[in-house]
Amino acid sequence: MRFLHTSDWHLGRSFHRVGLLDAQAAFIDHLIDTVREREADAVLVAGDVYDRAVPPLPAVELYDRALHRLADLGVPTVMISGNHDSARRLGVGAGLIGRAGIHLRTDPAGCADPVVLADVHGEVAFYGLPYLEPALVKDRFAVDRVSHEAVLGAAMETVRADLAGRPAGTRSVVLAHAFVTGGLASDSERDIAVGGVEAVPESVFQGVDYAALGHLHGCQTIGERVRYSGSPLAYSFSEADHRKTMWLVDLGPAGEITAERVDTPVPRPLARIRGRLEQLLDDPALERHRDSWVEATLTDPVRPEDPMARITARFPHALSLVFDPEDRPEDGTASYAQRLRGRTDQQIAEDFVAHVRGGGLPDEAERAVLRDAFDTVRTDAALTETGR
Repeated sequence: MRFLHTSDWHLGRSFHRVGLLDAQAAFIDHLIDTVREREADAVLVAGDVYDRAVPPLPAVELYDRALHRLADLGVPTVMISGNHDSARRLGVGAGLIGRAGIHLRTDPAGCADPVVLADVHGEVAFYGLPYLEPALVKDRFAVDRVSHEAVLGAAMETVRADLAGRPAGTRSVVLAHAFVTGGLASDSERDIAVGGVEAVPESVFQGVDYAALGHLHGCQTIGERVRYSGSPLAYSFSEADHRKTMWLVDLGPAGEITAERVDTPVPRPLARIRGRLEQLLDDPALERHRDSWVEATLTDPVRPEDPMARITARFPHALSLVFDPEDRPEDGTASYAQRLRGRTDQQIAEDFVAHVRGGGLPDEAERAVLRDAFDTVRTDAALTETGR
């Protein structure tokens, strides 16, 4: 059976205030063409269909057109909700839409209720595990620890139990939205850490033939049977070196996996350039970036006059300007964003505690209080969204 694995469409998202809806529509065109030309038997969308819980109307209209086009092809689609989606909104009409071959899995109660498709070699069970907010689903899965590993592990136990009751030789595919150990993150993913622990081990997915993952925006192989498709478009300059693709996966009669990367359209390349302003304006080697979206990091010891206007004169599509003076002493003058870059909310809070009391990082008991506070805020936010 051949299926196309994609994720993290983030419909409605912009890139540094530049709208991406046309680029996202071009990706949908490419997806439909790929399904038709490569004769895919199914399409898998592993979460974050939208960029936020209440998406703008043009994004909803694009999603609606995509579903109609997939249904018209007669190719079954399995789609789960991600941490950016509102599971309840995405799942509206799931039963009715399912009659058209578009199978939405947004309710944790349906983790062990697969979409069963068949080819000449027998049946393939596709299990959709929507993004599981640990604090909200721990009771459903009867876990003691509020962690992604615990709830995802429990959900996979229900999958394996269902699979064990199916005919011998039934092949299996799981869709999940999570941060799996070994994956490489970028700046554009929303943190899903709970209690400072966000990653789950690859071993959680043992027992299935393929795990189609979403959440991380870089296409990557965690293991032969555990892969991220990545986002079809770049959503931050940290993705400048990404090759944006989908996975075209052939699942053999005994569960053999053959996977091919299918490139997605690039609306405009990204470039990160660095140096003193005059160097960036004069260097002939940078001419290749004239039509790129550019992030320029200026290393001048003194902020130049009117730098953005001068940068855009050479690079008309420059979108981001960063100041990082060379040979700057460690005197605490780094920008707030620079000081926080790459740090978790937990680490920032611990540093703040140390700062306000004049030194000494929090001990384990104090760190536990901070973790509980973050978990409470996240849970309250999720409950508020659920009730809207």
